[in-house]
Amino acid sequence: MSDLVSRLREGLPAEAVLTDADVLASYAHDMASFCPAGPPAAVVLPREVEQVRHVLRVASELRVPVVPQGARSGLSGAANAVDGCVLLSLVRMNRILDIDPVNRIAVVEPGVVNAELSKAVAGHGLAYPPDPSSWEQCTIGGNIGTGAGGLCCVKYGVTAEYVLGLDVVLADGRLLSTGRSTAKGVAGYDLTRLFVGSEGTLGVVVRAVLALKPAPRPQLVLAAEFASSAAAGDAVCRIMAAGHAPSLLELMDRTSVQAVNRMMRMGLPESTEALLLAGFDTPEPGAELAAVGELCRAAGATEVVPAEDAAESEMLLAARRAGLSALEAVKGTTMIDDVCVPRARLAELLDGVAEIADRHRLTIGVIAHAGDGNTHPTVCFDASDEDEARRARQSFDEIMALGLELGGTITGEHGVGVLKRDWLARELGPDVMELQRGIKAVFDPLGILNPGKVF
Repeated sequence: MSDLVSRLREGLPAEAVLTDADVLASYAHDMASFCPAGPPAAVVLPREVEQVRHVLRVASELRVPVVPQGARSGLSGAANAVDGCVLLSLVRMNRILDIDPVNRIAVVEPGVVNAELSKAVAGHGLAYPPDPSSWEQCTIGGNIGTGAGGLCCVKYGVTAEYVLGLDVVLADGRLLSTGRSTAKGVAGYDLTRLFVGSEGTLGVVVRAVLALKPAPRPQLVLAAEFASSAAAGDAVCRIMAAGHAPSLLELMDRTSVQAVNRMMRMGLPESTEALLLAGFDTPEPGAELAAVGELCRAAGATEVVPAEDAAESEMLLAARRAGLSALEAVKGTTMIDDVCVPRARLAELLDGVAEIADRHRLTIGVIAHAGDGNTHPTVCFDASDEDEARRARQSFDEIMALGLELGGTITGEHGVGVLKRDWLARELGPDVMELQRGIKAVFDPLGILNPGKVF
């Protein structure tokens, strides 16, 4: 270890290499439950690309694992330390290098916080649409690593659709540029997309060229109450089949609504089995809300309440964004799942999760990006209760199995990390797994980049 630290310090400022045991422990985990983490050898906080290259060259020469990190707001254990590793935290590489309104691109370093980028481009009349629920703390590098999504993805798409080009430091320290800064480009294999969602297993992103969109109009939001999951799922299908393009289409089950009420005292309807939020940022959002309201009533909505202005809309969205925090307060610990199913199977997943919760005597709330079928069943439990923790883990696995049974995927936006590594093989099958491991070996032949994650 002493040789590693001294070698790292040869190319880094003294304050960029941390070895204090308490500091190392504070960097060892992301926000996932049930994901092991080993003791790291050092935390490195570079500010320049050349410093990242130095870290990778040293690590490659000494055969030391490197775990890239952003804000550690991830939910799969992808940023967790492994024994003797270098934790490469990129949060100090946080400059917005360029905003180009003509070409509608932004060039950023990986440590830029999602919300800060959104604020910066708004000054140019532009928007960076991907908006994870943790957007006020998560970084662009972390969003790229996990292939993050968000509330508005039903209309505007996920992170992968906005990453045009990348600068990536490979395991041996080489600097690779992929993609483009132009609106179009199909030269060669799409290596940029390969890095998006790779969770730091193929290289370390040090610069990103991101596509921007014209800033949308303020949206209006409608809330619809339903007496059953089936009715809410039917409403989602009716809205999408009718050709509507909502800027968001979110769902909260009864458990999550009650949790938000307890935490924020918002007066949401606790008797509802499902609360659907639909938003529109079109030139005439009121007309869209009226049409969607009728579709919700036809599906069996017991109450439909359109917001009258942007302030009421933001209040409803505040309830949705608070959902995960509110569920965490129920028992103190949560396991947040990320199962995506076809929209037409959404109600089956909700009902199946409710059955799993009853059978395991657990509180499980479901919050969903209903418009794209991406659900977040959240298991609430007391981590100090060994039996309850066991039941929580078992229920988590049963929810993933249910998602696959319904034609879905084990993760829509959180990534695989450690938490879902064993499930990846069940979804992809042996032939695809062999090819993916082969790609990993091309980029990282020594296996030092985030080992033990994904595969």
